[in-house]
Amino acid sequence: MKPALKWIVPLIFFLTLVACVAGLMPAEGSSFPLVTFRGEAVTIHGRGLYAWDTVSSVAQMQANDFVMLILGLPMLAVSFIMAWRGSLRGRLMLGGVLGFILYTYITMCFGAQYNALFLVYVALFSLSLFAFVLVLMSFDLQELAAHFSEGLPRGWIAGTLFFAAAFLTFAWLGRILPTLDLSPAGWQRGGIRGVPTLENTTSLFIQAMDLAIVVPACVLSGFLLLRRSAWGYLLTSVGLVKFMTLGISVSLMGVNMARVGTADSLPLVATFGGLALVVLWMTILLFRNISEEGSF
Repeated sequence: MKPALKWIVPLIFFLTLVACVAGLMPAEGSSFPLVTFRGEAVTIHGRGLYAWDTVSSVAQMQANDFVMLILGLPMLAVSFIMAWRGSLRGRLMLGGVLGFILYTYITMCFGAQYNALFLVYVALFSLSLFAFVLVLMSFDLQELAAHFSEGLPRGWIAGTLFFAAAFLTFAWLGRILPTLDLSPAGWQRGGIRGVPTLENTTSLFIQAMDLAIVVPACVLSGFLLLRRSAWGYLLTSVGLVKFMTLGISVSLMGVNMARVGTADSLPLVATFGGLALVVLWMTILLFRNISEEGSF
């Protein structure tokens, strides 16, 4: 493991713990309605760290805080200890968990309304990004493929990645394309028709991240895995852990949104939940087919 990770990862753990606890901390106040400058009617949470975010956004962020607290941070601690002891599985898991933290705090930097933990989000964005890169740099790609069994169900894992890429693509384009209006009249309104579901954010930042990063990463990982490339094994191992934790988080977001009366599309949430379970099973299969010592 890269020496710098021995102080970066504990710092990430501490700052993430602070962010999660602060996000979940109860506070006094009441929600209130608001019409955004685009004309969208929303309800502002009105209390706590996320006081200026909408009720729907807070339901999602607090669900993510909860998953990070009970799943993400324990996985970070366990994988860090395993990696410190020289475990290949530990380093692969550590990369995936860091990917989950990186994704989370990119969204908090650009999606959450400005609050007292803004600099914490920025620090986590930066630290998890460079820690993620350092973990990827720690692998010997010439020897990595030998640690994976020939019995690894590459086709099933690649198929899961391709399905995830297709699902995200069609789900998000289904939200984006109906809002576009490139007619001369529509161009006077910024090239959109109606109001997309932006809540009180400026743009569809989650969709941008998924379409620009997650979808290509799924497709690339799947193809490289089928070709038995070392990069395929590395990206798939790290990616599955990241997608598993993110899928569980998104599923709980849907449950929490339903609890506060701001439920998203039921088929969308159900598909995310089902996909999270499939990715969990594929992750277990993959890690069962890794040898710590070397060639099978």
